[in-house]
Amino acid sequence: MAYISDEIASQPALWSRAESLARSSAVAAALPAPGERVAVVGCGTSLYMAQCFAALREAAGGETDAFAASQFPLHRDYDRVVALTRSGTTTEVLRLLADLPAGRRSTVVTAVAGEAATRLADRSLVLAFADERSVVQTRFATTALALWRCAVGAGLGTAVDDARAVLATAVDPALLDRRQFTFLGTGWAVGLAHEAALKLREAAQLWTESYPAMEYRHGPVSVADEHSAVWILGPAPDGLREDVAATGAMVVHSPADPMAQLVAAQRLAVALAARKGLDPDRPRHLARSVVLPASAGRP
Repeated sequence: MAYISDEIASQPALWSRAESLARSSAVAAALPAPGERVAVVGCGTSLYMAQCFAALREAAGGETDAFAASQFPLHRDYDRVVALTRSGTTTEVLRLLADLPAGRRSTVVTAVAGEAATRLADRSLVLAFADERSVVQTRFATTALALWRCAVGAGLGTAVDDARAVLATAVDPALLDRRQFTFLGTGWAVGLAHEAALKLREAAQLWTESYPAMEYRHGPVSVADEHSAVWILGPAPDGLREDVAATGAMVVHSPADPMAQLVAAQRLAVALAARKGLDPDRPRHLARSVVLPASAGRP
């Protein structure tokens, strides 16, 4: 059994724990205050969670942008930078925190205490209970997102129950024969669509794409055929399901909370990896953290 399978299955319980944690004064002190202009940054999975964070806080009335850590505009006058890094050692995040102008408030959300990111940031939220052994991120990212959802007042709604229902249901065997997958989302679920596609690329080495749902008709639909699956996370825009079905592609859509739908995509990634004889805990060319030489990536 891969570590990732147990880590995926643990998510509903961890989300409930994050919901309780979100009510603590320590979390309130570390996360952005109302009225602050905020940027959220990360790399890979953490970037996609940053996109979810930003969309959720914007919807709650707080000005928030998301950036890849390597692309952060240092000249912009944000009140606080929130950095996501599971390991606390990601080179691009450390460089950004070190380069922030004096007086710029910063918070790091991580799974490991005492690493460089926690020393560089003003505040830290350490979710050690959500750390992972698998290289492929699942539960740390979604637990951080669950905490954020509660902290900005969005709440988890049916996410925990929906995820438990997903975990009790077998992966649809019709999906295992698809050669190409596209994930679509709206609002904060766009980041989840990107993350779902990344899980299939990492764990199962598959051709996957992801887009805001309304962008799909603007070109990407041209690759869809009877070998494709198009998975819509969150509400489906009017007519989109019908347009996708007309291509011959399999349409996947559920009323479940988008985070629960991501759990379903994570399980699909593991099932597809197993079918191909791959180790989903240790994808080729990947490591738990990207740590670069001092000069790498510098202009």
